Amino acid sequence: MIKKVRLPKNYRPTEKEAYMNGTMLEYFRQRLLSWKAELLAESDETLHNLQETEMYEADAIDRASRETDHALELRTRDRYRKLLAKIDSALERVDSGDYGYCEETGEPIGVKRLEARPIATMCLEAQERHERLERTRSDEQPVE
Repeated sequence: MIKKVRLPKNYRPTEKEAYMNGTMLEYFRQRLLSWKAELLAESDETLHNLQETEMYEADAIDRASRETDHALELRTRDRYRKLLAKIDSALERVDSGDYGYCEETGEPIGVKRLEARPIATMCLEAQERHERLERTRSDEQPVE
């Protein structure tokens, strides 16, 4: 378990400081926790909306519109569920001291990349290789 550090006011990590020092780790922990809280609040709101919505509508167009909205809410909820799992995984990496390092190469992911995507698990080069491989595999799939 990494010792928690008090963040200086308006702290932003930079490339100039020691990579994944205690202050930087705490900064990303707090960002992840804040993001998780936002998603949970939005999920609760979505669930509340789904429970309050009456699916029966006399008019077929209104019913179709309501069903489309309902399906969209469910897809959004599923995306949030997957994102929450990634946030929890990132928080575990913060606690274990593995946060900020590429799961494929062990190299630093980089402050700028983590600022943009705090749940990133791969450095940019490894991510690009992974995406190229995925595209190649999908191109090889037979068309049915």
